Amino acid sequence: MKITKLSLVAAFAMSAAFAGGDIAPVEPVVEAAACNADTTINGKAQAYYFTNNAGFSPRDNFTNRRSMFEADSSDLGLAVTLDVSHKIYDGISANFSAVGYMNTMNGHSDLGGFESGYGLDYRGAGAFINVANITATFGDTTFVLGRQLLNTPMLSGFDWLLAPGSFEAYTMVNTSIENVTFIASYVEEWRINNFGDNWLNLSEDVFADNGDNWTVSAGYKNDALSASVWYYNIDALLYTQVYVDAGYNFGSFAVDAMYVNTDYDFANLAGESSSDAFGVKATATLDSVELMAAYVNVSDRTVGFVGALDNLYTSSWNSNTSQSIGDNFKVQASTTLWDVRATASYAYYEYESFAGLINDESGEEYDVILGYDITNCVSVDAIYTNTNYGTTENVDALELIATYKF
Repeated sequence: MKITKLSLVAAFAMSAAFAGGDIAPVEPVVEAAACNADTTINGKAQAYYFTNNAGFSPRDNFTNRRSMFEADSSDLGLAVTLDVSHKIYDGISANFSAVGYMNTMNGHSDLGGFESGYGLDYRGAGAFINVANITATFGDTTFVLGRQLLNTPMLSGFDWLLAPGSFEAYTMVNTSIENVTFIASYVEEWRINNFGDNWLNLSEDVFADNGDNWTVSAGYKNDALSASVWYYNIDALLYTQVYVDAGYNFGSFAVDAMYVNTDYDFANLAGESSSDAFGVKATATLDSVELMAAYVNVSDRTVGFVGALDNLYTSSWNSNTSQSIGDNFKVQASTTLWDVRATASYAYYEYESFAGLINDESGEEYDVILGYDITNCVSVDAIYTNTNYGTTENVDALELIATYKF
Protein backbone atom coordinates (compact mmCIF):
# COMPACT_ATOMS: atom_id res chain seq x y z
CA MET A 1 0.00 0.00 0.00
CA LYS A 2 1.31 3.40 -0.86
CA ILE A 3 -0.06 6.74 0.28
CA THR A 4 0.65 8.99 -2.69
CA LYS A 5 0.75 12.73 -2.89
CA LEU A 6 -2.71 14.21 -3.32
CA SER A 7 -3.38 16.86 -5.95
CA LEU A 8 -4.38 20.24 -4.56
CA VAL A 9 -8.12 20.66 -5.14
CA ALA A 10 -9.37 24.27 -5.55
CA ALA A 11 -13.11 24.83 -5.21
CA PHE A 12 -14.37 28.27 -6.19
CA ALA A 13 -17.95 29.20 -5.25
CA MET A 14 -19.39 32.26 -6.99
CA SER A 15 -22.74 33.91 -6.36
CA ALA A 16 -24.09 37.15 -7.80
CA ALA A 17 -26.51 39.56 -6.11
CA PHE A 18 -27.99 42.33 -8.20
CA ALA A 19 -27.98 45.28 -5.81
CA GLY A 20 -27.45 48.61 -7.45
CA GLY A 21 -25.81 46.82 -10.34
CA ASP A 22 -22.87 45.50 -8.19
CA ILE A 23 -21.78 41.84 -8.44
CA ALA A 24 -20.21 40.61 -5.19
CA PRO A 25 -18.11 37.40 -5.61
CA VAL A 26 -17.72 35.04 -2.66
CA GLU A 27 -14.09 34.47 -1.52
CA PRO A 28 -12.66 31.25 -3.00
CA VAL A 29 -12.49 28.24 -0.64
CA VAL A 30 -9.31 26.18 -1.02
CA GLU A 31 -9.08 22.67 0.44
CA ALA A 32 -5.96 22.25 2.59
CA ALA A 33 -3.29 19.78 1.43
CA ALA A 34 -3.35 16.44 3.19
CA CYS A 35 -0.86 16.05 6.04
CA ASN A 36 0.44 12.79 4.58
CA ALA A 37 0.95 14.19 1.09
CA ASP A 38 4.66 13.37 1.16
CA THR A 39 4.50 10.04 3.01
CA THR A 40 4.83 6.59 1.49
CA ILE A 41 4.09 3.33 3.28
CA ASN A 42 5.09 -0.12 2.09
CA GLY A 43 4.76 -3.35 3.95
CA LYS A 44 4.97 -7.11 3.93
CA ALA A 45 3.53 -9.99 5.91
CA GLN A 46 5.68 -13.08 6.18
CA ALA A 47 5.51 -16.62 7.48
CA TYR A 48 8.87 -18.35 8.05
CA TYR A 49 9.13 -22.06 8.84
CA PHE A 50 12.46 -23.59 9.84
CA THR A 51 13.33 -27.20 10.69
CA ASN A 52 16.54 -29.22 10.97
CA ASN A 53 17.99 -32.34 12.53
CA ALA A 54 20.95 -30.72 14.27
CA GLY A 55 21.95 -31.77 17.77
CA PHE A 56 20.02 -33.65 20.40
CA SER A 57 16.85 -32.84 22.26
CA PRO A 58 16.97 -31.96 25.99
CA ARG A 59 13.48 -33.40 26.30
CA ASP A 60 14.94 -36.92 26.22
CA ASN A 61 18.16 -36.11 28.11
CA PHE A 62 20.15 -35.73 24.88
CA THR A 63 20.02 -39.45 24.17
CA ASN A 64 18.39 -39.27 20.74
CA ARG A 65 19.17 -36.97 17.89
CA ARG A 66 16.02 -35.12 16.87
CA SER A 67 14.45 -35.54 13.43
CA MET A 68 13.26 -32.92 11.00
CA PHE A 69 9.62 -31.77 11.24
CA GLU A 70 9.29 -32.73 14.91
CA ALA A 71 7.99 -30.06 17.27
CA ASP A 72 11.37 -29.98 19.06
CA SER A 73 13.24 -29.25 15.84
CA SER A 74 10.86 -26.82 14.08
CA ASP A 75 9.76 -23.21 14.40
CA LEU A 76 7.13 -21.15 12.61
CA GLY A 77 7.38 -17.39 12.92
CA LEU A 78 4.97 -14.75 11.63
CA ALA A 79 5.97 -11.14 11.03
CA VAL A 80 4.65 -7.88 9.63
CA THR A 81 7.08 -5.21 8.47
CA LEU A 82 6.04 -1.62 7.76
CA ASP A 83 8.41 0.69 5.90
CA VAL A 84 7.53 4.38 6.18
CA SER A 85 9.27 7.26 4.41
CA HIS A 86 8.27 10.89 4.90
CA LYS A 87 9.62 13.76 2.83
CA ILE A 88 10.51 16.59 5.19
CA TYR A 89 11.96 18.90 2.54
CA ASP A 90 13.38 18.52 -0.95
CA GLY A 91 16.21 15.99 -0.62
CA ILE A 92 15.54 15.29 3.08
CA SER A 93 13.41 12.39 4.34
CA ALA A 94 12.73 10.47 7.54
CA ASN A 95 12.67 6.67 7.17
CA PHE A 96 11.37 4.00 9.50
CA SER A 97 10.98 0.23 9.43
CA ALA A 98 8.93 -1.40 12.19
CA VAL A 99 8.77 -5.17 12.69
CA GLY A 100 6.18 -7.04 14.71
CA TYR A 101 6.54 -10.80 15.12
CA MET A 102 4.97 -13.85 16.77
CA ASN A 103 6.29 -17.36 17.36
CA THR A 104 3.48 -19.87 16.85
CA MET A 105 5.47 -22.79 18.31
CA ASN A 106 6.80 -20.83 21.27
CA GLY A 107 7.75 -23.04 24.22
CA HIS A 108 7.68 -26.22 22.16
CA SER A 109 10.80 -25.95 20.02
CA ASP A 110 14.32 -26.36 21.35
CA LEU A 111 15.40 -23.74 18.80
CA GLY A 112 13.99 -21.01 21.03
CA GLY A 113 11.84 -19.26 18.45
CA PHE A 114 12.53 -16.44 16.01
CA GLU A 115 13.91 -13.11 17.25
CA SER A 116 14.49 -14.71 20.64
CA GLY A 117 18.22 -14.10 20.86
CA TYR A 118 19.12 -17.64 19.80
CA GLY A 119 17.35 -19.22 22.77
CA LEU A 120 18.11 -16.54 25.36
CA ASP A 121 14.41 -16.61 26.17
CA TYR A 122 11.13 -17.82 24.74
CA ARG A 123 9.34 -14.62 23.85
CA GLY A 124 6.18 -15.48 22.00
CA ALA A 125 5.73 -12.08 20.37
CA GLY A 126 7.34 -8.68 20.20
CA ALA A 127 8.14 -5.66 18.11
CA PHE A 128 11.07 -3.40 17.35
CA ILE A 129 12.16 -0.50 15.16
CA ASN A 130 14.76 -1.89 12.76
CA VAL A 131 15.34 1.32 10.78
CA ALA A 132 14.97 4.94 11.94
CA ASN A 133 17.05 7.52 10.13
CA ILE A 134 17.24 10.87 8.42
CA THR A 135 18.46 10.72 4.80
CA ALA A 136 19.61 14.00 3.26
CA THR A 137 20.91 14.55 -0.27
CA PHE A 138 22.78 17.70 -1.26
CA GLY A 139 23.91 17.58 -4.86
CA ASP A 140 26.08 14.49 -5.31
CA THR A 141 26.36 13.73 -1.58
CA THR A 142 23.92 11.75 0.55
CA PHE A 143 23.98 11.39 4.34
CA VAL A 144 22.15 8.64 6.24
CA LEU A 145 22.01 9.32 9.99
CA GLY A 146 20.59 6.75 12.41
CA ARG A 147 19.42 3.14 12.28
CA GLN A 148 20.00 1.80 8.79
CA LEU A 149 20.82 -1.22 6.64
CA LEU A 150 24.45 -1.52 5.55
CA ASN A 151 25.65 -3.59 2.61
CA THR A 152 29.45 -3.44 2.48
CA PRO A 153 31.67 -6.44 1.64
CA MET A 154 32.77 -7.26 5.20
CA LEU A 155 30.25 -5.35 7.33
CA SER A 156 26.63 -5.92 6.40
CA GLY A 157 23.16 -6.89 7.56
CA PHE A 158 22.06 -10.06 5.77
CA ASP A 159 18.31 -10.23 5.02
CA TRP A 160 17.67 -13.54 6.76
CA LEU A 161 14.84 -14.85 8.95
CA LEU A 162 12.16 -12.33 9.90
CA ALA A 163 14.19 -9.13 9.48
CA PRO A 164 17.64 -8.10 8.23
CA GLY A 165 20.39 -7.18 10.65
CA SER A 166 20.76 -3.42 10.99
CA PHE A 167 23.11 -0.81 12.42
CA GLU A 168 23.07 2.46 14.30
CA ALA A 169 25.43 4.34 12.01
CA TYR A 170 26.30 7.57 10.22
CA THR A 171 26.98 7.14 6.51
CA MET A 172 28.05 9.45 3.70
CA VAL A 173 27.95 8.56 -0.02
CA ASN A 174 29.45 10.80 -2.72
CA THR A 175 29.20 10.38 -6.51
CA SER A 176 30.75 13.65 -7.72
CA ILE A 177 33.16 11.86 -10.06
CA GLU A 178 31.63 9.94 -12.95
CA ASN A 179 31.53 6.16 -12.34
CA VAL A 180 33.19 6.64 -8.92
CA THR A 181 31.49 6.22 -5.53
CA PHE A 182 33.00 7.19 -2.18
CA ILE A 183 31.48 5.79 1.02
CA ALA A 184 32.27 6.47 4.67
CA SER A 185 30.37 4.98 7.60
CA TYR A 186 30.80 5.20 11.38
CA VAL A 187 29.02 2.39 13.25
CA GLU A 188 27.93 2.50 16.90
CA GLU A 189 25.47 -0.36 17.42
CA TRP A 190 24.46 -3.57 15.68
CA ARG A 191 21.16 -5.46 15.80
CA ILE A 192 22.18 -9.03 15.02
CA ASN A 193 19.87 -11.19 12.93
CA ASN A 194 17.28 -12.96 15.09
CA PHE A 195 18.06 -10.95 18.26
CA GLY A 196 14.81 -9.02 18.46
CA ASP A 197 15.17 -5.56 19.99
CA ASN A 198 18.63 -6.29 21.41
CA TRP A 199 21.29 -3.87 20.16
CA LEU A 200 24.97 -4.62 20.65
CA ASN A 201 26.99 -1.52 21.52
CA LEU A 202 30.18 -2.07 19.52
CA SER A 203 32.08 0.52 21.54
CA GLU A 204 31.36 -1.04 24.94
CA ASP A 205 29.95 -4.57 24.79
CA VAL A 206 32.62 -6.57 22.96
CA PHE A 207 36.41 -6.62 23.39
CA ALA A 208 37.43 -2.97 23.22
CA ASP A 209 35.78 -0.39 25.48
CA ASN A 210 35.39 3.06 23.96
CA GLY A 211 36.64 1.84 20.58
CA ASP A 212 35.77 3.15 17.14
CA ASN A 213 34.22 1.13 14.33
CA TRP A 214 34.17 2.62 10.85
CA THR A 215 34.84 2.02 7.18
CA VAL A 216 35.80 4.13 4.15
CA SER A 217 35.85 3.08 0.51
CA ALA A 218 36.27 4.12 -3.10
CA GLY A 219 34.69 2.20 -5.96
CA TYR A 220 34.69 2.43 -9.74
CA LYS A 221 32.14 0.85 -12.09
CA ASN A 222 31.30 1.14 -15.79
CA ASP A 223 29.59 -1.26 -18.18
CA ALA A 224 32.46 -3.76 -18.11
CA LEU A 225 35.00 -2.90 -15.38
CA SER A 226 34.40 -2.68 -11.64
CA ALA A 227 36.83 -2.24 -8.75
CA SER A 228 36.69 -1.18 -5.10
CA VAL A 229 38.92 -0.77 -2.08
CA TRP A 230 37.65 -0.72 1.51
CA TYR A 231 39.38 0.00 4.79
CA TYR A 232 37.78 -1.19 8.04
CA ASN A 233 38.67 -0.18 11.60
CA ILE A 234 36.78 -2.56 13.91
CA ASP A 235 38.00 -1.92 17.45
CA ALA A 236 35.14 -4.03 18.83
CA LEU A 237 36.81 -7.16 17.42
CA LEU A 238 40.39 -5.92 17.65
CA TYR A 239 41.29 -5.64 13.97
CA THR A 240 41.83 -3.39 10.99
CA GLN A 241 41.24 -4.68 7.48
CA VAL A 242 41.90 -3.90 3.82
CA TYR A 243 39.52 -5.35 1.23
CA VAL A 244 40.21 -5.03 -2.52
CA ASP A 245 38.28 -6.49 -5.44
CA ALA A 246 38.14 -6.07 -9.21
CA GLY A 247 36.11 -7.63 -11.99
CA TYR A 248 35.64 -7.51 -15.76
CA ASN A 249 32.50 -8.47 -17.65
CA PHE A 250 33.11 -9.78 -21.17
CA GLY A 251 29.38 -10.22 -21.86
CA SER A 252 28.44 -13.85 -21.42
CA PHE A 253 31.59 -14.42 -19.33
CA ALA A 254 33.01 -12.53 -16.35
CA VAL A 255 35.99 -12.84 -14.00
CA ASP A 256 36.53 -11.37 -10.52
CA ALA A 257 39.33 -11.36 -7.98
CA MET A 258 39.61 -10.24 -4.36
CA TYR A 259 42.21 -9.83 -1.62
CA VAL A 260 41.55 -9.31 2.10
CA ASN A 261 44.12 -8.60 4.80
CA THR A 262 42.99 -8.60 8.43
CA ASP A 263 45.50 -7.22 10.95
CA TYR A 264 44.60 -8.21 14.52
CA ASP A 265 45.61 -6.46 17.74
CA PHE A 266 46.60 -9.32 20.01
CA ALA A 267 47.44 -7.42 23.13
CA ASN A 268 44.79 -9.56 24.83
CA LEU A 269 44.68 -12.55 22.49
CA ALA A 270 47.14 -15.17 21.33
CA GLY A 271 47.80 -16.51 17.84
CA GLU A 272 48.82 -15.28 14.44
CA SER A 273 48.57 -11.50 14.15
CA SER A 274 47.17 -11.32 10.65
CA SER A 275 45.11 -13.15 8.06
CA ASP A 276 45.34 -13.08 4.27
CA ALA A 277 42.58 -14.20 1.91
CA PHE A 278 42.77 -14.36 -1.86
CA GLY A 279 39.92 -15.37 -4.15
CA VAL A 280 38.99 -15.71 -7.81
CA LYS A 281 35.59 -16.25 -9.40
CA ALA A 282 34.38 -17.00 -12.92
CA THR A 283 30.78 -16.73 -14.10
CA ALA A 284 29.27 -17.65 -17.45
CA THR A 285 25.84 -17.80 -19.05
CA LEU A 286 24.94 -20.78 -21.25
CA ASP A 287 21.48 -20.44 -22.76
CA SER A 288 19.30 -19.82 -19.70
CA VAL A 289 21.72 -21.25 -17.12
CA GLU A 290 24.13 -19.09 -15.11
CA LEU A 291 27.24 -20.95 -13.93
CA MET A 292 29.74 -19.92 -11.27
CA ALA A 293 32.99 -21.42 -10.01
CA ALA A 294 35.08 -19.86 -7.23
CA TYR A 295 38.21 -20.50 -5.18
CA VAL A 296 39.32 -18.74 -1.98
CA ASN A 297 42.44 -19.39 0.10
CA VAL A 298 42.58 -18.18 3.71
CA SER A 299 45.96 -18.32 5.44
CA ASP A 300 47.20 -18.06 9.05
CA ARG A 301 43.96 -17.00 10.73
CA THR A 302 40.25 -16.54 10.07
CA VAL A 303 39.10 -13.37 8.29
CA GLY A 304 37.46 -10.63 10.32
CA PHE A 305 33.90 -9.61 9.41
CA VAL A 306 30.75 -8.19 11.01
CA GLY A 307 27.37 -9.57 9.98
CA ALA A 308 25.56 -12.83 9.24
CA LEU A 309 27.23 -13.41 5.85
CA ASP A 310 30.60 -12.30 4.48
CA ASN A 311 31.31 -11.38 0.85
CA LEU A 312 33.95 -14.02 0.13
CA TYR A 313 33.20 -15.85 -3.11
CA THR A 314 32.85 -19.37 -1.69
CA SER A 315 30.48 -18.57 1.20
CA SER A 316 27.16 -20.43 1.27
CA TRP A 317 23.79 -20.16 3.01
CA ASN A 318 25.11 -21.58 6.30
CA SER A 319 28.90 -21.43 5.95
CA ASN A 320 31.12 -18.34 5.94
CA THR A 321 34.47 -18.72 4.21
CA SER A 322 35.85 -16.14 6.64
CA GLN A 323 35.73 -18.81 9.37
CA SER A 324 37.93 -21.25 7.43
CA ILE A 325 41.69 -21.58 7.15
CA GLY A 326 42.92 -23.25 3.97
CA ASP A 327 41.54 -23.88 0.49
CA ASN A 328 37.85 -23.39 -0.30
CA PHE A 329 35.90 -24.16 -3.48
CA LYS A 330 32.35 -23.53 -4.66
CA VAL A 331 30.38 -24.31 -7.84
CA GLN A 332 26.88 -23.06 -8.53
CA ALA A 333 24.21 -23.17 -11.24
CA SER A 334 21.11 -20.96 -11.49
CA THR A 335 18.20 -20.92 -13.90
CA THR A 336 14.46 -20.30 -14.19
CA LEU A 337 12.15 -23.18 -15.12
CA TRP A 338 8.38 -22.76 -15.41
CA ASP A 339 8.71 -19.39 -13.62
CA VAL A 340 10.51 -21.07 -10.70
CA ARG A 341 13.87 -19.51 -9.83
CA ALA A 342 16.30 -22.29 -8.92
CA THR A 343 19.87 -22.26 -7.60
CA ALA A 344 21.96 -25.30 -6.66
CA SER A 345 25.47 -25.15 -5.22
CA TYR A 346 28.20 -27.24 -3.63
CA ALA A 347 31.04 -25.83 -1.50
CA TYR A 348 34.10 -27.36 0.17
CA TYR A 349 35.88 -25.74 3.15
CA GLU A 350 39.06 -26.34 5.12
CA TYR A 351 39.21 -25.65 8.86
CA GLU A 352 41.56 -25.71 11.81
CA SER A 353 40.28 -26.89 15.18
CA PHE A 354 39.44 -24.01 17.52
CA ALA A 355 38.48 -24.66 21.14
CA GLY A 356 37.05 -28.01 20.12
CA LEU A 357 34.27 -26.39 18.08
CA ILE A 358 35.44 -27.83 14.77
CA ASN A 359 36.83 -31.34 14.91
CA ASP A 360 37.32 -31.99 11.21
CA GLU A 361 39.91 -30.53 8.89
CA SER A 362 37.34 -30.02 6.14
CA GLY A 363 33.64 -29.50 5.62
CA GLU A 364 31.12 -29.15 2.84
CA GLU A 365 27.68 -27.73 2.12
CA TYR A 366 24.99 -28.46 -0.47
CA ASP A 367 22.32 -25.82 -1.11
CA VAL A 368 19.13 -25.84 -3.18
CA ILE A 369 17.20 -22.55 -3.25
CA LEU A 370 13.84 -22.15 -5.01
CA GLY A 371 11.59 -19.12 -5.48
CA TYR A 372 8.23 -18.58 -7.17
CA ASP A 373 6.10 -15.46 -7.58
CA ILE A 374 2.42 -16.45 -7.38
CA THR A 375 1.40 -12.85 -8.10
CA ASN A 376 3.20 -9.52 -8.12
CA CYS A 377 2.57 -9.34 -4.38
CA VAL A 378 2.70 -12.97 -3.23
CA SER A 379 5.82 -15.15 -3.34
CA VAL A 380 7.05 -18.41 -1.84
CA ASP A 381 10.65 -19.55 -1.28
CA ALA A 382 12.27 -22.76 -0.13
CA ILE A 383 15.87 -23.33 1.01
CA TYR A 384 17.25 -26.82 1.59
CA THR A 385 20.78 -27.18 2.96
CA ASN A 386 23.00 -30.08 3.95
CA THR A 387 25.97 -29.02 6.07
CA ASN A 388 28.71 -31.38 7.21
CA TYR A 389 31.58 -30.37 9.48
CA GLY A 390 32.51 -30.31 13.16
CA THR A 391 29.54 -29.97 15.49
CA THR A 392 27.19 -29.59 12.51
CA GLU A 393 27.93 -33.05 11.12
CA ASN A 394 25.58 -34.00 8.27
CA VAL A 395 22.82 -31.57 9.24
CA ASP A 396 19.77 -31.24 6.99
CA ALA A 397 17.75 -28.04 7.21
CA LEU A 398 14.67 -26.76 5.41
CA GLU A 399 13.41 -23.17 5.40
CA LEU A 400 10.02 -22.26 3.86
CA ILE A 401 8.99 -18.62 3.39
CA ALA A 402 5.68 -17.14 2.28
CA THR A 403 5.59 -13.37 1.67
CA TYR A 404 2.74 -10.98 0.90
CA LYS A 405 3.73 -7.41 -0.02
CA PHE A 406 1.30 -4.56 0.33
